Amino acid sequence: MNERPSSVVDVAAAATTEGLPVAPSLGPALALARVPQRATLVDARVLLISALAIALGGAASLMARLLTALIGLVTNLAFYGRLSSAFVSPADHHLGLGVLLVPVVGGLVVGLLARYGSPAIRGHGIPEAMEQVLLNQSRIPPRLTFLKPLSAAIAIGTGGPFGAEGPIIATGGALGSLVGQLLATTAVERKQLLAAGAAAGMAATFGSPVSAVLLAVELLLFEFRARSLIPVAFASATAAGVRLAYAGAAPVFAMPDVAEPGGLALATYIGIGAVIGLVAVLVTRAVYGIEDLFARLPLHWMWWPALGAIAVGLVGYIEPHILGVGYDNIDRVLSGSLALHALLALAIWKFLAWSIALGSGTSGGTLAPLFTIGGGLGAALGAVAALLLPHAGVDMRIAALVGMAAIFAGASRALLASLVFAFETTHQPLGLLPLLGGCTAAYLVSCVLMRTTIMTEKIARRGVRVPAEYSADYLEQILVRDAASRPAVWLRAADTVGRVRDWLASGAAGSEHQGFPVLDEHDELIGVLTRRDLYRPPVSPSQPVASLIHRPPAVAYDVSSLREAADHMVNENVGRLAVVSRRAPHTVLGMLTRSDLLVAHTRRLDEARRAHRVIEFGRNGRPMPDAESAA
Repeated sequence: MNERPSSVVDVAAAATTEGLPVAPSLGPALALARVPQRATLVDARVLLISALAIALGGAASLMARLLTALIGLVTNLAFYGRLSSAFVSPADHHLGLGVLLVPVVGGLVVGLLARYGSPAIRGHGIPEAMEQVLLNQSRIPPRLTFLKPLSAAIAIGTGGPFGAEGPIIATGGALGSLVGQLLATTAVERKQLLAAGAAAGMAATFGSPVSAVLLAVELLLFEFRARSLIPVAFASATAAGVRLAYAGAAPVFAMPDVAEPGGLALATYIGIGAVIGLVAVLVTRAVYGIEDLFARLPLHWMWWPALGAIAVGLVGYIEPHILGVGYDNIDRVLSGSLALHALLALAIWKFLAWSIALGSGTSGGTLAPLFTIGGGLGAALGAVAALLLPHAGVDMRIAALVGMAAIFAGASRALLASLVFAFETTHQPLGLLPLLGGCTAAYLVSCVLMRTTIMTEKIARRGVRVPAEYSADYLEQILVRDAASRPAVWLRAADTVGRVRDWLASGAAGSEHQGFPVLDEHDELIGVLTRRDLYRPPVSPSQPVASLIHRPPAVAYDVSSLREAADHMVNENVGRLAVVSRRAPHTVLGMLTRSDLLVAHTRRLDEARRAHRVIEFGRNGRPMPDAESAA
């Protein structure tokens, strides 16, 4: 543009760059412009957080061993009257009717710890950690680092039908959060450390580092990003490595070798997974139904764990194997050594004791009880299928494995963590295909029948909205050049405010815009003005528009993503950005506004509406509104 137009504003000529009308060169003025930061996968901070995560992995592994020893110590004292930290089952006790009192004493102690220590020790820990991530910038009170394992050791050691993994996961998460609070970290980094500690706790308990990472992604991180995945993976691998040094490489749950399933057997395992998915829904609703019943009692919640422990004692007197962690029960179920009636009895009694105890608000985990319930029912269903379909080749041990993983997949909707966990803890590669089919079936049933999960129902009742899906950022997939408003309309720095106001009032082309780039006599961008700037008192009509500019312009590159541009708008506290080319010569291509960001979602919403119309067509057989939808 060699000749300067006589009008008060200039509109870009027909020349284009990458399909957009172009404006005069920015030249050296771009050096003063504020540009969006380019998104990177990782940075130097990731190295620091990863180093901390590795240390956390080692610490969490040692804490897991200490908690296991503490549970063993309480168990030996409570049921056998001896001083030992050996991890034993309470099932072989000789207390007789005295077993009725042991869980009650443990419930009283846990209630007192919750009342005068921290109410956050109640429950199995993962929902509470999720709540801190979502609402409190991953700040877990430091006292939970020792109160949670202490209360869990007392509850489990006195016969509570819980697993040790939940408290260990919660303790590892609390330790990670504590490290993040002691150091200068951001909320995102504290979340990464919390998830790293939690994953390390699970890996240290079961020697399952991969499923621990997946569990952290599906239940705590609420994202799948390199900067979060790397520290969590390092922590999990470290914890599993430390565990390997003192526990060896043997699988946690011993299981005999199985044969590769055929097609009919695979279909049967998928059907078993669907049934177990329905059980997972019923179990979840039962747990929270029991919790609601406790909430109606005219007693302070401090006394609820002791009250729930009465049921634990009664059931434990009938079936001693439901007491305590019960990892030996999972071994027996997976080995196929239990008869059909024994499997059903174990699953039913374990469910009764665990659901009442958990509903009472005591401290303990959910994984081991769910594995026992799901494994027992899966094995029972497998045994029945083998009788009805003798030529299908159904193995009740694989059915038990599918049931064990499927009930957790259905109850928590941690699909990938569930099936990988079952593989890592049994070292049975031939079980992977049945696990994939069965867990997916349970996951599907759960998604259809249940809005929340056993992990999220508690905090959802408190008004916490938990992300249910992790999808790619739509704005990250669109370039600024594809969404910017065009053609570019700008003001001249020397023009007066009065002349610009007259032009805005004339209704001429381009005057409807809300913001305008301002160019100086060298055709360089010096700032951006809005209508509000031009009409804000005490601006005089005789002032040049350049006098209204008080800071360098905020711009966006044409090849930046809309996510980068949106973040830049927030950081600069502006509602529009001048769009410039990243390649020389730098040129003003247009303006990007908040409205453009909203309009960019049109395609995504159109696709969602089209999918909805297809679903409605399938339901009622009505013709679809248009040919595009039919396609």
